[in-house]
Amino acid sequence: MEKFLVACSWIILFVSCTEFSSDNKRLREENDSLKLHIKKGEAEMNEMLSILNAIEDNIKSIRDTEKFLDIQRDAELSGSKREQMKNEMAVIAETLKKNRQQLSELQKKLDASDVRSTALQKTIDRLTGDIDEKARQIVKIQSELERKNKQITQLTEQVETLHTDMETLKEVNESQNLRIDDQEKALNIVYYCFGTKKELKEQKILVGGGLFSKSKALQGEFNKDYFITIDKRHVTAIPLYASKAKIKTNHPEKSYNFFKDSEKNLTLEIQNPESFWSLSNYLVIEVE
Repeated sequence: MEKFLVACSWIILFVSCTEFSSDNKRLREENDSLKLHIKKGEAEMNEMLSILNAIEDNIKSIRDTEKFLDIQRDAELSGSKREQMKNEMAVIAETLKKNRQQLSELQKKLDASDVRSTALQKTIDRLTGDIDEKARQIVKIQSELERKNKQITQLTEQVETLHTDMETLKEVNESQNLRIDDQEKALNIVYYCFGTKKELKEQKILVGGGLFSKSKALQGEFNKDYFITIDKRHVTAIPLYASKAKIKTNHPEKSYNFFKDSEKNLTLEIQNPESFWSLSNYLVIEVE
């Protein structure tokens, strides 16, 4: 009987040990599975946090660039500055597009993973909102820059048109001034000649003049090519290279005078040009 009891005890002990060993193995497998799951979750979390940190850095960089753009918007922009702003905004827009795609993919990973983090979800939502806001700001800045570019283009065209108008006006003024100068010159053109009685008669400038009559100047057709053309505003002295001279045309006596040089040659001095030429534009001087 005792042997039977001992045998039963050993059987019970063996069965108990076998069951314990089986439970222990199952627990170890469950523990290993849990560790693997936790490790996988940590890896997924670290990957998500890495992406979020990179996006955070990009947004910070964008904020710094925005400060520069805000300063430049308030200043007068040269062509190179406008081009620089345009390029920087293009880079920002491309960065925002890339970050938005990353957040979309990150959201899909979070939804598909076993990671459940309210803080992580809030961070994704916040960054998505930031990116949307930055995108709206970039569109606004681009619109303002485009408007300024159009204004500058219009002003440039106006300046060019004004410059063309000014050049045209300058040419017109120069043409008018030349025409006025020509008109004034024409109004002040006068003619003179001098010669002996014989020479003047040969040119039909003097006619008549006998024993009982005086010769007359500029009667009928005379040789106009014999006359010298001058501007009465500038010529007030006419050397005659003769010791005797007589004016044969009609000119006020008080408007002129004769004087002799050291060689006794006469020079006609016109003392009052306006008065002298008021009666005739032709001057005929008979010399001996």
